Parts: sequence; structure tokens; C-alpha cells
Amino acid sequence: MPAQHELSITRFIDAPPETVYRVYTERTGEYWCPKPWTTPVVDWDLRAGGRANTVMRSPEGEDMPHEGVFLEVVPNEKIVFTNAFTAGWTPQVLSGDGCDFGMVAIVTLEPEGSGTRYTAIVRHWDEESLKKHEEMGFHEGWMQCADQLADIAEAEAKAESQAA
Repeated sequence: MPAQHELSITRFIDAPPETVYRVYTERTGEYWCPKPWTTPVVDWDLRAGGRANTVMRSPEGEDMPHEGVFLEVVPNEKIVFTNAFTAGWTPQVLSGDGCDFGMVAIVTLEPEGSGTRYTAIVRHWDEESLKKHEEMGFHEGWMQCADQLADIAEAEAKAESQAA
């Protein structure tokens, strides 16, 4: 049962969790935001308390920085991050960057047959934040990013199986 103030998407990716995790963490700039937006900056320290910094760029060249921290990182299984803090556990005031609400994202990679069940759950502090995120296009945007991630991971998995 979903937690209060929770949004989520899920998608099957035809690649093993190890491949999906590697693409998720090493090729982030290629899938992180819906095209034609880009992600020219990815500065991640993949550990609890580590920095989770990205900059998304609009087609018009406007940058939208997003700073946060990782709360939990289990390679090939789970990544949890929040925008409530910056590195060093410094609470941050969220305003003016298009995402002025606190949230926690839980990304899981579960084996499913020969592939991976990718799930992204985002929990919000309150109903108002959840509604704002929905209105920003949460489902469409996060699913487009999941599709982009899948395209890369599936291509890598195919190349790996052909090389074997």
C-alpha cells in the first residue's frame, strides 16, 4: 500500500540489475531528465551522506540545479536520496529552482526473470507538495527518464551478451 503523499512509477527493463545500476550511476547525464533537456552536471558521491548534485538544462539554456544527499546506497539494489539536505547534512531551504518542495526518492532494482523491475517512489512532506509534483508532470517525466535509462541499459546488456 502506498505511503501517504507518495508518487511512483515502475517499468520492466530487459537487462540485469547490475547493468541497470551501472548505467544509472555511470551514465546519469544521458537519461536523467526528459529530452530535449540535458544534464550537463552530475556530481554524485554514492554513499549515505554523499552529495547528490545535478544540473538540468532546458532547451533554451536555462540551468536548474538540484542539490541533495544520498540516504542509502545498496549497489545493484537500491538508491535513496533527498533534496531536504545538502552535503554535510545541512538542511536547505527549497525555493526558486522549480522544485521548491522537500522529497525523498527511493529507486529499487529488483531481479525479474532475465531483467530488472525498476521502481521509483517519491515521498513528499505533504499533500500540497505531492500535488505540485504531479502538476509538474511527475508521471510523464519520470517515466520518460525510465524509458531513456532502459534504452541505454538494454543496449549495453545486448552488447554484453553478444560479446560473451
